[in-house]
Amino acid sequence: MALLVRLLPLALALALGPAATLAGPAKSPYQLVLQHSRLRGRQHGPNVCAVQKLIGTNKKYFTNCKQWYQRKICGKSTVISYECCPGYEKVPGEKGCPAALPLSNLYETLGVVGSTTTQLYTDRTEKLRPEMEGPGSFTIFAPSNEAWASLPAEVLDSLVSNVNIELLNALRYHMVNRRVLTDELKHGMALTSMYQNSDIQIHHYPNGIVTVNCARLLKADHHATNGVVHLIDKVISTVTNNIQQIIEIEDTFETLRAAVAASGLNTLLEGDGQFTLLAPTNEAFEKIPAETLNRILGDPEALRDLLNNHILKSAMCAEAIVAGMSVETLEGTTLEVGCSGDMLTINGKAIISNKDILATNGVIHYIDELLIPDSAKTLFELAAESDVSTAVDLFRQAGLGTHLSGNERVTLLAPLNSVFKDGTPNIDARTKNLLLNHLIKEQLASKYLYHGQTLNTLGGKKLRVFIYRNSLCIENSCIAAHDKRGRYGTLFTMDRMLTPPMGTVMDVLKGDNRFSMLVAAIQSAGLTEMLNREGVYTVFAPTNEAFQAMPPGELNKLLGNAKELANILKYHIGDEILVSGGIGSLVRLKSLQGDKLEVSSKNNVVNVNKEPVAEADIMATNGVVYAISSVLQPPAIRPQERGDELADSALEIFKQASAYSRLLSISGY
Repeated sequence: MALLVRLLPLALALALGPAATLAGPAKSPYQLVLQHSRLRGRQHGPNVCAVQKLIGTNKKYFTNCKQWYQRKICGKSTVISYECCPGYEKVPGEKGCPAALPLSNLYETLGVVGSTTTQLYTDRTEKLRPEMEGPGSFTIFAPSNEAWASLPAEVLDSLVSNVNIELLNALRYHMVNRRVLTDELKHGMALTSMYQNSDIQIHHYPNGIVTVNCARLLKADHHATNGVVHLIDKVISTVTNNIQQIIEIEDTFETLRAAVAASGLNTLLEGDGQFTLLAPTNEAFEKIPAETLNRILGDPEALRDLLNNHILKSAMCAEAIVAGMSVETLEGTTLEVGCSGDMLTINGKAIISNKDILATNGVIHYIDELLIPDSAKTLFELAAESDVSTAVDLFRQAGLGTHLSGNERVTLLAPLNSVFKDGTPNIDARTKNLLLNHLIKEQLASKYLYHGQTLNTLGGKKLRVFIYRNSLCIENSCIAAHDKRGRYGTLFTMDRMLTPPMGTVMDVLKGDNRFSMLVAAIQSAGLTEMLNREGVYTVFAPTNEAFQAMPPGELNKLLGNAKELANILKYHIGDEILVSGGIGSLVRLKSLQGDKLEVSSKNNVVNVNKEPVAEADIMATNGVVYAISSVLQPPAIRPQERGDELADSALEIFKQASAYSRLLSISGY
């Protein structure tokens, strides 16, 4: 019986066939988009596909989910129409497209799919029509009628004037000597054509677009008795030069040619692979300042980074871009490639002047503006593109500009422009030293910083790193934007001016007349030594006004009881360093007294136990001080603790009463 139970699933699987035991092959992106179009068209009957048509053009696209809801292609509005899915046709009087197209040979199928011009030119050759009508198995990428009509007149004339050589060769280049369906069309593959075994480049993109030598596949997988027909939107031609060879023969790439040679990237651009080169023209190089250009051209590492920032890791034809998408360069940066109507854009700019120049190892798009990566820029150049121009101007005014433009490895802690909304400090020796303390002596990356790390500044100070749940701070200033890592320097955008620590907590309190009563209280409570030694403290420091606001009797009682005073003061001291940028909405900070302080921040106002802080982030070498306008009181004693205290008091009273009773007895009463 047990054996039967084990064998039953196997018997069922064998009876149901392979489909029951194995998942079917994964659908290609094109097939998934076609499936979505079929899903959107199903209310109109069987085998109906929803198609998006660009208003004012004949361009049509099978729709994916995102495009369906946005109803836009390259930012232009579309209308939805419903057509028979590839391979099906209408039947009079019936809904949808219930009938499969009848199978016929390749030649006749050309007319069915809307490539009658290809059919006509096939007729003009002596050899090709018999081949398309005869036995065999072929694939033809057939240009649409519109594709033939858009050819330049001189090109078309040269083809039709020599039909048995030029036209025949052109048509044979569109053919493959076997059946190839879309599920076999892989990104970056090459198919061998029937013209001198020349390669046809295939790219199959994640958005479902398939290109053939950068011509878009319009309708695919039309079966014929002797092969398959795919309709494409361009007449394609043979490709013979690699990317490097195209750079060498084009006059507009004179500066690029010299840069590639100097960087040693010519080996990459003439080798195997499938790349996209966003090729800067001579005009693009002329647009940047001569000083910047000469600096980069004279620095092999910066030059290589610059050129790698113009090379994408895979070939990308213009037809593949129907909406914005992120692409990665060989430099490791991300570019936003998009489109606006017929124009391609890079990072939102329409700087591509000529597109889809095919090479044997990829595709070239001409661009009229250099894409300089951060890794090839100075700190000055990085700051020019960030919201820290005011701080950088201060460095220039203070005569410290060489630190931001030279080859010194530094990290600049640059406050946002908004920090200076009330004005900038005067440039004097103190300000200059403060600015030097905004320069770290090494080139850092924030992702490698850790809590408690110390950083050495050019001004001679040691700065501490504090890492909180939602912020990363250096002393009182927290990072407000992603790093920008330049050639030699890194830019950290900070949310405020840095205030380096100037002494211990006790030094800070003694140096500020507002805290004279607190200093005396700390000395009376015996806490001076603790606040002078190394440690990590957050001190909520009551000002003199805070103490004076207490009832005189209560204040005198507190100051006269060293133990109670120490307990109250310890409640004002947290056991870690918490700067205001690390507070968030609410932090419960454990005090040295044992109870927790509730510290919150809203609209740049810090509160402790719901009391507003008068001044935040007074930095000390062993902590941070907040000035507050009231003396904080620990929470009321919990009921259990009060019960224990009452029990102890009762016991003590009982003991005293017993002793008094014995005393009376001894005395004869």
